[in-house]
Amino acid sequence: MTVEHLGKQVPDAGGWLTILDDISFSVAAGDTVAIVGASGSGKSTLLGLLAGLDRPSAGRIIASGEDLFAMNEDARAQWRARRVGFVFQSFQLLPQMTALENVMLPLELAGASDAAARAREGLSRVGLADRLNHYPRTLSGGEQQRVALARAFASRPALLFADEPTGSLDHATGERVIELLFEMNRESGATLILVTHDPALAGRCARRLTLRNGRLQAD
Repeated sequence: MTVEHLGKQVPDAGGWLTILDDISFSVAAGDTVAIVGASGSGKSTLLGLLAGLDRPSAGRIIASGEDLFAMNEDARAQWRARRVGFVFQSFQLLPQMTALENVMLPLELAGASDAAARAREGLSRVGLADRLNHYPRTLSGGEQQRVALARAFASRPALLFADEPTGSLDHATGERVIELLFEMNRESGATLILVTHDPALAGRCARRLTLRNGRLQAD
C-alpha cells in the first residue's frame, strides 16, 4: 500500500478544518503498522481512508495495485469484500445473529460456498467452538472480540485494519486478544494496520506512524 500526499478537510463554522495534511508513506505486504497519536490527531480518519471507507480531499492511495479513489463506491465495496478485514473497539457484531452467523455473514456476501465450515473453523481457532450458537449479549467482551477476530480473518484478507481493538477490554483480556491477533496475523500473512493508544500494542508492531495535529511526525 502506498499513500501519496493524503489530505482531509471538512467544513466547520470558520470555513475549513484540516484533519490530515500531506500524509505520505508506504506499507509492505505482511507488515505490521501502528498508527499512534493524541486524541484528535487524525488516527481514525486516516484508518478510514486507508480502508476506502471515506474519500480524501487530496492525494491518493494505491492498494493491491489499484487506485482506491479512482474506483466508484460499488467497486470500493467489492475491493473491501475481497481484500479487507476489520476489527473494531466496539466489536460491531450483529445482535440478532449468533456467533456463527456473524462470522458467516461476510463470507456469504462474498459468495463463499463453504461459509459455514470456514466460520466454524475460525471460531474454533479463537477458542469458541462451544459458543457457535450464542448471541453477542450472552458473550463476554473478550469473547465478542474473539468472534470479531474470527470474522475478520475468515475471508483471508490481504489487509487487516483494527481500530483500538483492545480499547473496550480490561488489561488481562486485552493481552489475550493481542496475542491471538498477532498469532493469527503471522499465520495469514496479512498486512496489519492498527490504531491504538496502548503502548504495549503499538510496541508489538514492526513500525509506528505518529500523527500530531494531522501531520505525520515519525516513522
